[in-house]
Amino acid sequence: MTKFDKEDSKKINLVFPASILQPVGNFLSSQLHLLIKRKKNIEKEDPFKDTSRIEDNASPDTDAAEQFGHERTSAIKNQLDRQIIQIRKALTRVKIGKYGICEDCGLMIDTERLIVYPEATLCAKCQAKREK
Repeated sequence: MTKFDKEDSKKINLVFPASILQPVGNFLSSQLHLLIKRKKNIEKEDPFKDTSRIEDNASPDTDAAEQFGHERTSAIKNQLDRQIIQIRKALTRVKIGKYGICEDCGLMIDTERLIVYPEATLCAKCQAKREK
C-alpha cells in the first residue's frame, strides 16, 4: 500500500455515493428549513416593518428603542442569511457527492469539524487562510 502526499491526494477526484450522503443532506435540509422559519419570525419582530410608523412623531426614547430593535433584527437576519448560504452550498456539495471535501484544496475535511460545523465546505487550514 502506498502513501499519498498532499499533491497526490489533490489529483484524486473523490466523489461519495448519494446513499452515503443522504442522511447528511436530510439533516442539512431540516436545518435550512429551521433557519428560514427563524428568519421569517425575526422579520416580524422588526419595528421598522410597519411603514406607517415613519409619519409618527414618537418620543426620543421610543425612537431609540425602535432603532435598537431594528439594528438587532437586522444583525440577526444578516447572520441567518450567511448560515442559509452556507447550508445551501453544503447541500449542493451533497448533491454532487463532494460533501466533506474541501472546495479549495480538495482534501477531506476533518470529521470533528463536520460534526461541529456540518455546513463546512472548507477544511480548517483553508478557512484560516480565507479569514486572513
